[in-house]
Amino acid sequence: MRNMSNTKVPMPEQDPRERNKNFQEVALGYTEEMAKEEAQRCLNCKHKPCVKGCPVNVQIPEFIMKVAQGDFEGAYNKIKETNSLPAICGRVCPQETQCEQECVRGIKGEPVGIGRLERFCADWAMKNGKVQTPKPEKKKNKKVAVIGAGPAGLTCAGDLAKMGYDVTIFEAFHKPGGVLVYGIPEFRLPKDLVQAEIDIVKDLGVEIKTNIVIGKTLDFNDLREQGYEAFFIGTGAGLPGFLGIEGENLNGVYSANEFLTRVNLMKAYRFPEYDTPVKLDKNVAVVGGGNVAMDAARSAKRLGAENVFIVYRRSEKELPARLEEIHHAKEEGIEFRFLSNPVRILGDDSGYVKGMECIRMELGEPDASGRRRPVPVPGSEFVLEVGTVIVAIGQSPNPLIKKTVPELKTHSWGGIITDEKTGETNIPGVFAGGDAVTGAATVILAMGAGKNAAIAIDEYLSK
Repeated sequence: MRNMSNTKVPMPEQDPRERNKNFQEVALGYTEEMAKEEAQRCLNCKHKPCVKGCPVNVQIPEFIMKVAQGDFEGAYNKIKETNSLPAICGRVCPQETQCEQECVRGIKGEPVGIGRLERFCADWAMKNGKVQTPKPEKKKNKKVAVIGAGPAGLTCAGDLAKMGYDVTIFEAFHKPGGVLVYGIPEFRLPKDLVQAEIDIVKDLGVEIKTNIVIGKTLDFNDLREQGYEAFFIGTGAGLPGFLGIEGENLNGVYSANEFLTRVNLMKAYRFPEYDTPVKLDKNVAVVGGGNVAMDAARSAKRLGAENVFIVYRRSEKELPARLEEIHHAKEEGIEFRFLSNPVRILGDDSGYVKGMECIRMELGEPDASGRRRPVPVPGSEFVLEVGTVIVAIGQSPNPLIKKTVPELKTHSWGGIITDEKTGETNIPGVFAGGDAVTGAATVILAMGAGKNAAIAIDEYLSK
């Protein structure tokens, strides 16, 4: 029986008035009945346009058919053939601009809830003990070093381990996961889930060494001496961007990177159980309009801020964040100040933030990004009375690897230059992928890059 409803089965969620005070997951997931009902909306198209929209080529209609039949284990195994982190992707992938954007059901209504179904399958498999680790192929006795334990590194390492390589991941932080643990808050991506996905990679035989900064603790020459024959750089984009305005060094100004790292990785939201303080005024401004800005604003609200403003220089239509994130932020009481741009941050006599002066903007002609360029309106300055400012205007790749491997070719803004298909850099045997190459992008694109690089590393080492 096909379900021809034009709308998705709604996702159960915590009440906004409750959830904006806690860090538990907002979206509660489908029940088995809901999953089957949603799966029956899939038309099982012959040409599978949704698969083309998936950076890791999940066989979407095939797994959804299994969900519709109640074969949840079969559906999970089908996803796992190409996606090594389904519980994560089901939660944080921008499906609406990828697989779901291509869905034929989306022409006359809402597309099939592919992300919600992927999440359901992964959660079901974990809850019912159906997660199996495939036994790696015959050991190849060749060592590969993966630098960075984020989505790109974990995917590359897992795929190489399945092929029989001896893989070690070197991670700078004390915990693996990269942006999945330091950047994305608990209420969007529970950390025990991330840990469970990491444990699966470890079960494949991947060794993860933490607290090792490649370029400081060890460098590429050390690794070569230790017998590593190929390298994958997946060091992400951890260098925060700043506004370059007066007052940015005042106490009470955070980069979104620092703020979210304190809250998520260092567990400041459980202070004093964890001894990471995070000082917030009751009035907080977050500058920026992407998912990171939404994460920072929604975290600040949960940490007790009374008024949280998102200050964005364009209009709502140009917001780069996911629609779901914007919707959740509004429901939770975050206030949006569109067409406003910070000019300077004002401090009191003791060096703390007391306000942020902004200027109103209007939209002019489109710029290189295709979005209309914001232009200041002369004489329209106003002051937002805030005591904390969080700057979330983008991150760029960490320059450390480049400093220690000067021959590695990079773009002027820091991204590593690679072959688009294989991820190979200008140094033979050295591959790279994810945000270290593209600048801040999505988890699934980083995973796709890790996957492609694993195939290319296998080819390189087989020669």
